[in-house]
Amino acid sequence: MSRTPAEQANLDLVLGMFAHVLNPMDSGAVDRFIDPGYIQHNQSVQPGVQALKAFLDMIKVQSPEAVHDVKRAFVDGDHVTVHYHVRRWPGDLGWAVIDIFRVENGLVKEHWDVMQDVVEGGPNPNSPF
Repeated sequence: MSRTPAEQANLDLVLGMFAHVLNPMDSGAVDRFIDPGYIQHNQSVQPGVQALKAFLDMIKVQSPEAVHDVKRAFVDGDHVTVHYHVRRWPGDLGWAVIDIFRVENGLVKEHWDVMQDVVEGGPNPNSPF
């Protein structure tokens, strides 16, 4: 299945956001990728762009070596889904995360996410990635 030009632009936007906002935790780059009317669905996070910027600034201080290692990304119309591995410091097992973004007018307008701890051992030998 091939992507439409709009879908490719949406995928490029979200992957660019990972490269320029989430991995460097650069709150100054947020406005290039996130709509001013940003809708956050994670109930543990305050809504809005300013809250996102404050969160990035806090994480940059608390976990300056954190990485968001994208494993796969999918686009369907105006929705982009990204499956990735968050590690807060070297050696951290981290979290397996799936984010869903809705893009509107060339910016991320809406966000949902689900997370699980990455564990060693356990009954299932398959990696979450």
